[in-house]
Amino acid sequence: MSVYAIGDVQGCYTALMRLLERIAYDPARDTLWFTGDLVNRGPESLATLRFIRGLGERAVAILGNHDLHLLAVALGVHQPHREDTLNDILTAPDRDELLDWLRHRPLMHVDAGYAMVHAGLLPQWTVARARELAGEVEAALRADDHPEFFRHMYGNTPVAWRDDLAGWDRLRVIVNAMTRIRLCSHAGEMEFGHKTAQDHGPDGYVPWFDVPGRAAAGQPVIFGHWAALGLVVRDDLFAIDGGCVWGRDLNALRLDDRQVFQCACG
Repeated sequence: MSVYAIGDVQGCYTALMRLLERIAYDPARDTLWFTGDLVNRGPESLATLRFIRGLGERAVAILGNHDLHLLAVALGVHQPHREDTLNDILTAPDRDELLDWLRHRPLMHVDAGYAMVHAGLLPQWTVARARELAGEVEAALRADDHPEFFRHMYGNTPVAWRDDLAGWDRLRVIVNAMTRIRLCSHAGEMEFGHKTAQDHGPDGYVPWFDVPGRAAAGQPVIFGHWAALGLVVRDDLFAIDGGCVWGRDLNALRLDDRQVFQCACG
């Protein structure tokens, strides 16, 4: 029995099937963790969503920014982007069941000595504190008035966490950190414009995981989101978004021995 963490699929269902064949995935014994961004930009978002939902308890799927975007578009509170590939889900006969399942996914997962989040953690947060804060967003997502959450989700401010933040500002910072962050200052101020490799960021900003003294250092964190970063494997850090949707790799990390398996997606 093994647990595999799989980087951002983004609707690349065919590549996911090839990767599962490569790792000799056994649905009766193995568990799959998905780092979020299950859908969008790739050609087979509907098939991807149906497959992962169909795995039931054999899969853990957390929310990424593209998954949240799908939910907002489906509710009509945000306009689709020109590059979106979400129509197959939005017009599917089972769209309501799929979207309801997606809305009930966690923002962060902690188990077996690992934490998994789509984008990252702010330097002030321990893993335990981040898990608590993720729960606040999850409660809003699962509430009867969840469309109101999506109406206030978008935006880049506040740029930093404060314990006294309240209301939509508080939830927005949590969402931005866990689903959008790449760089931040040593004080934890987030920067959202940079999407390329980590050594070309604006002055004063570093990758969130390189902030000195960050509270979660030492506890293994698995994340995706940053395709341009490439595969990064450290003792306490695993960046596994291989940029499959851009024609590169889909990565799987076996937690038992930290071996990485790759499938070319070009």
